[in-house]
Amino acid sequence: MATCGEWLVQLLEAYGVELVFGIPGVHTVELYRGLPATRIRHVTPRHEQGAGFMADGYARVSGKPGVCFIVTGPGMTNILTAMGQAYADSVPMLVISAVNRTEHLGMGEGRLHELPSQRALVAGISAFSHTLLKPEQLPEVLARAFALFAAARPRPVHIEIPIDVIAQEVDPCVTVRPLPQRPAPASVAIAVAGSLLKAAKSPVLVLGGGAADAAAEARILAEGLDTPVINTVNAKGILPPGHPLHAGENIAFPPVHRAIAEADVVLAIGTEFGETEMYPEPKPVEIGGKLIRIDIDPEQVARGPVAALPIVADAGAALAALNAALGLKAAGTHRDTPGSQRAAAIRNATAQCWWPAVTLHQRIADLVLQALPNAILAGDSTEPVYALNQSYEAPRPRSYFNSSTGYGTLGYGLPAGIGAKLAAPDRPVLTLIGDGGLQFTIGELASAVEAQVPLIVLLWNNDGYAEIKNYMLDRKIATIGVDIFTPDFQTIARGFGCAAVRPENDAALTSALREANTRNGPTVIELRPETFR
Repeated sequence: MATCGEWLVQLLEAYGVELVFGIPGVHTVELYRGLPATRIRHVTPRHEQGAGFMADGYARVSGKPGVCFIVTGPGMTNILTAMGQAYADSVPMLVISAVNRTEHLGMGEGRLHELPSQRALVAGISAFSHTLLKPEQLPEVLARAFALFAAARPRPVHIEIPIDVIAQEVDPCVTVRPLPQRPAPASVAIAVAGSLLKAAKSPVLVLGGGAADAAAEARILAEGLDTPVINTVNAKGILPPGHPLHAGENIAFPPVHRAIAEADVVLAIGTEFGETEMYPEPKPVEIGGKLIRIDIDPEQVARGPVAALPIVADAGAALAALNAALGLKAAGTHRDTPGSQRAAAIRNATAQCWWPAVTLHQRIADLVLQALPNAILAGDSTEPVYALNQSYEAPRPRSYFNSSTGYGTLGYGLPAGIGAKLAAPDRPVLTLIGDGGLQFTIGELASAVEAQVPLIVLLWNNDGYAEIKNYMLDRKIATIGVDIFTPDFQTIARGFGCAAVRPENDAALTSALREANTRNGPTVIELRPETFR
């Protein structure tokens, strides 16, 4: 016999869960009873929002769902922002919370951590939320969650378990249900898409984060068609750095916007065409030719620009089928072709649209990659991130992501970087964060020290909310609330047990990066604008 809580962790382990992020509370301790008997590692953040951001970063790098154990009431309200970010960016996250005893649900009697309805609270930021009323329901409900993660548009799932149900004894059967495959495209749709692309004279390929696991297939198609490739932020790395068909990122920059409008066929895969891909001046996408849209979400292909051919399918399966229909195979580097010349023209014209910060932060990013090849960059909403979204070429997929896309929260970068490093312990991981954003979740430095996570925190300290300040100045608005007090981050970082340095030139930064990569714990590298401008 075992409790429902013990059975839960056994089933999670059987589904391949390696990590759980959570803060124990009196309502969730029974979830922890069975953890020592599994291989699942528990990481304790300093705030439930940090737990959600860690799970998000872990999921983005690994492709596996990040799992959180959350106390009822304040634990749930604390994690909502992290769930909102994951929902907006299609990140798989399993949030398992307690809830008050079954007989107390909905009674409003002032119980500890009581909410009128946790499920109603998370309805808008989860794929589904379920209250487990009997232990026997557990295998089916978990199967629903992991089926969604495996074969549909991944988003957070919330499962709440009353504290009396968590402690109920059961006769556990640790057998997971078979999971479905991602949907394959309709053969008729692939045939039509192939005909359109074969006849196209000036096609353009737009890759979104939904194509991150289809890099090989996407490259074969791009090279086989000899077509420029535009990628969104979460699609960085699908084409390797320096690939001649890479045309640019920001869909709102005039050269990119014009290339999409003038293409006779646009093939868009796994992208929302969202406005957060168009910083700082979003504008509606214009499609002058035919739009072929491939997405795993049937609702998404009906949103935004009208698709002449919507295809609901997994990106990898659809691209593989399309390559087969067109008879395409790997075609090498593809230099000095009409497609690469078109891409170079778009790319070079786009570089003229960059604001000065792009060149500055790209120089810093180049130093990072020279010192730490194959690095993962997990970013916050901050100047370096806004800049690198326009110019940075990631070494491989799932190696560059941040919270400036989608929901657009602050404080994401540090805990997300911790999750990313736990997902990829053998790769260098840096978080790009500003002084304002770091103060949202600075307590997670203690979590990184405790978990012995050698994360590199690349801190851009410009003494306040500089991006918002500039936005206010441009609109002649009094700069109230943006010149915030800035603490001594060097002292704070060391107080948490981190290494801390403030390099003053490129050579010192390179040295600091290499030294940080040899440590067993986190390092805060603070950069000041007056030093690096």
